[in-house]
Amino acid sequence: MTRTAQRRTVEKVAVRPMQAPPAGDRRRRRLTDQVRAYGFLLGGLVCFALFSWYPAIRAVVIAFQKYTPGSEPEWVGTANFTRVFADPEFAAAWRNTLTFTLLALLIGFAIPFVLALVLNELRHAKAFFRVVVYLPVMIPPVVSALLWKWFYDPGTGLANETLRFLHLPTSNWSNGADTALISLVIVATWANMGGTVLIYLAALQSIPGELYEAAELAGANLLQRIRHVTIPQTRFVILMLMLLQIIATMQVFTEPFVITGGGPENATVTVLYLIYKYAFLYNDFGGACALSVLLLALLGAFSAVYLRLTRTEGEGA
Repeated sequence: MTRTAQRRTVEKVAVRPMQAPPAGDRRRRRLTDQVRAYGFLLGGLVCFALFSWYPAIRAVVIAFQKYTPGSEPEWVGTANFTRVFADPEFAAAWRNTLTFTLLALLIGFAIPFVLALVLNELRHAKAFFRVVVYLPVMIPPVVSALLWKWFYDPGTGLANETLRFLHLPTSNWSNGADTALISLVIVATWANMGGTVLIYLAALQSIPGELYEAAELAGANLLQRIRHVTIPQTRFVILMLMLLQIIATMQVFTEPFVITGGGPENATVTVLYLIYKYAFLYNDFGGACALSVLLLALLGAFSAVYLRLTRTEGEGA
């Protein structure tokens, strides 16, 4: 075969269209990929089913039953809800939970944003201060609560010792009915703000520098740049973290359980702590599940708002 004939043969092969695989092969390949993907997901789905979905469904069922260990469940309808509503601790628990959530928003929502602004303006040792801010998150919650319990001790605690050294009046902190709840808010803010600060910091670093330069050229000072540039550019992150913080703070349990035990005078009894008392102190699982269903309904509403907003933002992007 001459060189010209060989070149023509190669050109014919090169331009010949590739034949698509048969439809049956494509379906088998697609089915194989799907089976493989669901196989990887199977472990996670089983764990969710056993440890999340089944307990939640079971709690809803028990909320309408008289259920105590060692006895057969008895269907009682809404009697558990009626009994829970009549409990004097019910109103106190919801009042304390909502107050805790409001204080956490006022204190624990502003401080991480301010710290993120400060870290974003640093020119040196950024990594060190990020570690320092995030360090409390790495401490186990119970250890953190025990540390602050000693810190708040009215006798020899570090808080009052510091106030005495500065010749300032001391406080009862977590032992006083009027100061216990705000003391727990401080603990929760300190223990959980590290992750929020890093999220804010990532949002701040994604803001185009040209916006700040334009604001400076227009004569805007620091507060005006924060108001007209920083907050509008991070409003979605702020809203998402606000909703997530509401959901998290309404489930507060570790701090009142470890530090105050719900006292003094039920000043720090929260809904989750009351659920614990019904289940493990009163041995009333029906009442505990009724409270859980009420809390689930409220948190489900906030979660629906969160999902709606994230979906709307994703569609807008």
